[in-house]
Amino acid sequence: MFGRAKRVIAVHDVSFSVGRGEAVALVGESGSGKSTIARMLVRLAQPDGGEIRLDGVDVLAREPRGASLAYRGRVQMIFQDPFGSLNPVHSVAHHLERPLVRHGRTGALNPTREVAAHLAGPLERTATSGKDALRARMVELLRTVGLEPAEEMLARHPYELSGGQRQRVAIARALAVQPELLVADEPTSMLDVSIRIGVMNLLRRLKRERGLGIILITHDLASARYLADRILVLYRGRIVEDGPSRTVVASPAHPYTRALLASIADAGAGLEAATPSPAAAPASASGCPFAPRCPDVHARCRTEDPAARALPDDRRVRCHLYAETAAPEVAR
Repeated sequence: MFGRAKRVIAVHDVSFSVGRGEAVALVGESGSGKSTIARMLVRLAQPDGGEIRLDGVDVLAREPRGASLAYRGRVQMIFQDPFGSLNPVHSVAHHLERPLVRHGRTGALNPTREVAAHLAGPLERTATSGKDALRARMVELLRTVGLEPAEEMLARHPYELSGGQRQRVAIARALAVQPELLVADEPTSMLDVSIRIGVMNLLRRLKRERGLGIILITHDLASARYLADRILVLYRGRIVEDGPSRTVVASPAHPYTRALLASIADAGAGLEAATPSPAAAPASASGCPFAPRCPDVHARCRTEDPAARALPDDRRVRCHLYAETAAPEVAR
């Protein structure tokens, strides 16, 4: 009655890099593996194999407890649900204070360094001055994300804020530790359409002004095109197309990418209008995973898994349609 559970590979053979001041979007339907990748990147899930490198250092090879706090100080995540990511019991100030204090980002002077720099005079550090520095830092964070009046916002609780304001508080909390990489998991999908553009503009500004690297997790190619420099299209845990955002959106190579774009053009019909649903078309053990849904399927697609191919326009595509016209992928 209760058989052995079938092993599901959520992510397979996924490789990409993100530079400072660069945004990369992982795009795909629910179940494509993009959120699993996000959770692995912020150490909320442990991969079964592979590497996660930060400045060339494999963070998975380090002792987890010793490296986790330092790693979280450099890599932060914004969650999809602005309603669930904040504790309704605590004020905005509480949400910002915890990461600032834990990571030593309060802006207060270090007494040891102060003594070394001013040996000739006495050092007086009061609790009041420390609290003032902490409060000033929190106000600065709220102003950075466009929440005004910042002083009043500190005393508010999540239930007193709109969805867009809550997401901006979540972004401010992530920025508190001064990260180098921000993983944004569907940051606007639960917000009203009128509010989404403001949050996307904020992320663009942070990328430009702070040199912040961003990994955007989304099902929306339009949002990916707006924010990201490169787009990686995932299907069943694999990258099927990877290239510059403008090129991928303007001239999609993989049939699945074309189906995603068609679903945007006909929002009422959804992706099912272009291809059958994943449940109705399960992937076979061999061949291309997209073959059961592909409008351009050939016999070879059902028996042979396509290799990634390099296209002339700085793109990679995993599809048999390009086996004769594209070069085999070169390691990056």
